Amino acid sequence: MLPRPTPYPSAQTRKTPARRAPRSGRAASSTAALRFGGAPTAAAAPRLAGAAALAAVLLLAGAAAPAAAADLELRFLDEAWNGETVPEGQQCQKFGGEAVSPALHVGGIPEQANALIVEFSDRDFPPMDNGGHGKFGLEIEPGAGSVDVGSVPGHTSDLPDGFFVVEEHKAPTWDKAGAYLPPCSGGRGNSYYLTVRAVHREGGETHELASGTLEMGKY
Repeated sequence: MLPRPTPYPSAQTRKTPARRAPRSGRAASSTAALRFGGAPTAAAAPRLAGAAALAAVLLLAGAAAPAAAADLELRFLDEAWNGETVPEGQQCQKFGGEAVSPALHVGGIPEQANALIVEFSDRDFPPMDNGGHGKFGLEIEPGAGSVDVGSVPGHTSDLPDGFFVVEEHKAPTWDKAGAYLPPCSGGRGNSYYLTVRAVHREGGETHELASGTLEMGKY
């Protein structure tokens, strides 16, 4: 005969799992208060206060974060500047040019701006990138909104009224010094661009409010 199978334990013979020891009164009351929305006990209060303080710090940090600078609207006033090729004669003196900086229309100027900074760069020659071809500024009335920036002669720091030198170009041993060095690669096909920054100047400090970039073309 086959052995009879062992039956599953009956209700009378099942073992009852041991119960865990109850928590101490303070810990249990703290957990119950937090779980069911009651008032926190003295034991839980420090943890909640720390979390609230951290949240407040993060909120204040977010509120204090500076806003990103706005974008200016830029265009050339002379159609000869098409953004693809530097116009004939607008190269530096070293290569036969008698250039002036391109005249610009600048729109979208923030109300607080009282000056525009214009920077000139050669993207393909790192020593002359990032404003290496010179930087000059123009004083403007706050709230102007838009301004036409006239041309400035190259190879000089003697600028028209209202303009001021920010930084002369970085290659005075290559060609004559000044606040603006026109494209000067000798026709190697380097890419030139300009950057305009709307700023607020006061007490020797300069704060940027908006900026924009315009391609000058290749030379």
